[in-house]
Amino acid sequence: MPLIEVKNLVKTYLVGDTSTTVLKDVSFEVEKGEFVAIMGPSGSGKSTLLHMLGLLDEPTSGTYIFDGKDSKKLDEIAISKLRNNKFGFIFQAFNLLPKTTVLENVKLPLLYSDIPKSEWDKKALAAIELVGLSHRVNHESNELSGGEKQRVAIARSLINSPEIIFADEPTGNLDSKTGKIIMDFIQKLNDEKGHTILLITHENSTAEHAKRIIRIQDGEIVSDEPVKNRRKESDGYLK
Repeated sequence: MPLIEVKNLVKTYLVGDTSTTVLKDVSFEVEKGEFVAIMGPSGSGKSTLLHMLGLLDEPTSGTYIFDGKDSKKLDEIAISKLRNNKFGFIFQAFNLLPKTTVLENVKLPLLYSDIPKSEWDKKALAAIELVGLSHRVNHESNELSGGEKQRVAIARSLINSPEIIFADEPTGNLDSKTGKIIMDFIQKLNDEKGHTILLITHENSTAEHAKRIIRIQDGEIVSDEPVKNRRKESDGYLK
């Protein structure tokens, strides 16, 4: 059974009397353990699609099934549990709490989990070590570089051992060298740890870390192909 099944997904926004269809009859599947990049220019609908898949927004029509569960049949409590326990999110803007330590930022998703509070520090420190930031654990987020902030965001996304990681333009606020380090790390999460990754990007160099690229334009899928010349990893931070 696929981890993700999307069938004839449509998203239309209504502003006053004007309707704009951002996604048009989108269908595809993602298997567990895949690394899929959804690629397209600005305004193509790729981030809207990510919001649908991450249950941050609802489709106008069509079907979205995650791990055998139809999103239309989920109530708010079930959606919240899925987002917190099964999904990990990495965003372009990092979304860290300012003037809050690395440790506290990484522990944040545990506030809404069933994990005993006595285990929070242990789990967070393990995730922080995984991204190579143990030496920065007590530093506040505003003291970190852009690359370090994104690594904190990755550690936070891993804290609940998610089924899938949604990465929305994760290198968008980084220089090319730092962006390559971050993408190497995300690639290793897939290759060595087996995490399913769904990446949103508009850059070929970023998409080529994936194993498969779905190209979207004007809200429609125009191609869905494996990556023939996948980018090789350089030395990252994964142990």
